[in-house]
Amino acid sequence: MSLNGSWRYLAICVLILPGTLCFLQDQPKVLLVSFDGFRWDYIYKFPTPNFQYIIKNGIHVEQVTNAFITKTFPNHYTMVTGLYAESHGVVANEMYDPVLNDSFSMNHMTIYNSKFWEDAYPIWITNQMQGYRSGAAMWPGTDVKIHGVFPTHYMPYNESVTFQERVAKLIEWFRSKEPINLGLLYWEQPDELGHILGPDNPLMEKVIRDVDENLGYLVSELKRENLWDTLNVIITSDHGMAQNSRDRIIELDLYVDRELYRMIDHSPTVALLPEEGKLDEVYSALVNAHPHMSVYKKEDIPNRLHYKHSSKIQPILAVADEGWEILQNKSDGFVWGDHGYDNVLPEMHPIFLAHGPAFRRNFSKQAMNSTDLYPLLCYMLGIDPLPNNGSLESMKDALVNPVHEASQPRFLLDYQQASYAYFIGVILGSTLVLVFLLAFVRHLTYSQTPAVWGRQTEVTQPLLQP
Repeated sequence: MSLNGSWRYLAICVLILPGTLCFLQDQPKVLLVSFDGFRWDYIYKFPTPNFQYIIKNGIHVEQVTNAFITKTFPNHYTMVTGLYAESHGVVANEMYDPVLNDSFSMNHMTIYNSKFWEDAYPIWITNQMQGYRSGAAMWPGTDVKIHGVFPTHYMPYNESVTFQERVAKLIEWFRSKEPINLGLLYWEQPDELGHILGPDNPLMEKVIRDVDENLGYLVSELKRENLWDTLNVIITSDHGMAQNSRDRIIELDLYVDRELYRMIDHSPTVALLPEEGKLDEVYSALVNAHPHMSVYKKEDIPNRLHYKHSSKIQPILAVADEGWEILQNKSDGFVWGDHGYDNVLPEMHPIFLAHGPAFRRNFSKQAMNSTDLYPLLCYMLGIDPLPNNGSLESMKDALVNPVHEASQPRFLLDYQQASYAYFIGVILGSTLVLVFLLAFVRHLTYSQTPAVWGRQTEVTQPLLQP
C-alpha cells in the first residue's frame, strides 16, 4: 500500500468516525429560564419587544396552571420534578415537618437541609444519572445536596450576582470541553418589586422593561456564541401576582387566641399548627370567621389542589380570596402585591414561551400545566423521566416532530439503556476509533517496511517449531 493510499485510508476513517458518534455530537441541549413572579399578562400590559420576538419565532402557551400553593419554592420544584407539592415535599416557602421535627424557611439557612428536598429527584439528578452534565445559575434547590448530588456545575445562591454574570457562567458551561446539556437560570424579578409596588402600580412598567431587556441580553449573547439556533430555550415563571389593599386584611387575632397555635406558613395561604389538643378549637373559631377566608382541616383540603398527602402540610390551612391578606393583626408586615392564592385564579398564572429546534415557530397553544414541563424537558434531553404528574402528550402540538403517545425519549429505548447509553456510546465510539487507527498503522507499517523483513521472518519461522 503506497503512502498516498495510506493517507486516503485515514481520510476515509476520519470521514466515517463522526457518523459513529453523531448521537454524542448532536446531543440536544436545553436552557430553562425562570423570571420569578412574571405574570402571564405582563407581556400585554407593558412594552416587551424581546418577549414578543420569542413569541413570533417560537411558541407561546396562553394559560399555564401552576401548582398549589402558588409560591416560589413549591413551583420551582414542581417544574423540575413534574410533581405536585404534596408529592415532591417542598410544600411551601416556610415548612415544619413533625416527622423530622425540623423547620424550613427560605429566609434562613434551613433551606439547605437536604431532607426537605428528598421526596423527589429533580431533573439535574436524573440527567446526570443518565450520563450527562447539568449547570445551574441560582435556580432554587440547585445549591442543595439532594440525594448526595449537586448539579455538575452550580452557583451558590447570591442575589447580588447580576443577570449578566449568570448568563456568562451558563454560556461558559455550554461551551466547555465537557459541555452541559441542561442549563437552569433564575432571576428574582419582577417578583421582588411586584411585592413592594403591586402589579397594578404604573411603576411596574419600568420593572417589566428591565426584565425584557435582560431577556434581550440573553438572546443576543446566545446568538453571539452561536448557541441560539441549537439550544432549546424555555422562558417561564413560577407564579403571577395579585394586587392587595389595606382595606382587605383578615386579622386572626379577632377570632382566635394566638397562644393556641403556631403560624408556620404565611399569607395569603396560612398553615396553622394547633397546640396539642387544640385542633378542633382553633378550627371551629376560624372556619366561618370571615367571608373571604376558606379554612380546611388537612383531610378536607379539596382534592383538586393536590395538597394534603404530606407530613409537611399542617393540620389547618386558611386560604384568602384573591387580593386579601391573612395577618395576625394589622401591625404585621403588609405587601402591595402577593401570590400563594388558589391556582385556578388567572392572576396566579405564570408565562411560558419557548424557542429552539424542537419547537414550532409563531405557534400559540391554549393551555398546559406546569407539571407538563418536566416530561417535556426529559423528552428534549433524550432521558427517561421518573414517574410524574405531567403529560408529554399535552405538549406534542408545540413540537416540530410531534410526540406520539407510545413514543420513547430520543436515543433511549428503555430505562436500562437510559442509565448506560452514554457510557456504551463512549466505549463503542472509542473502540471504533482504536480499530481504525490500528488498521491504519498496520497498513502504513507494511507499506513502508523493507522486503528483507519478510525474508527474515520466513527464515526464522522454522526455528520456532518443535
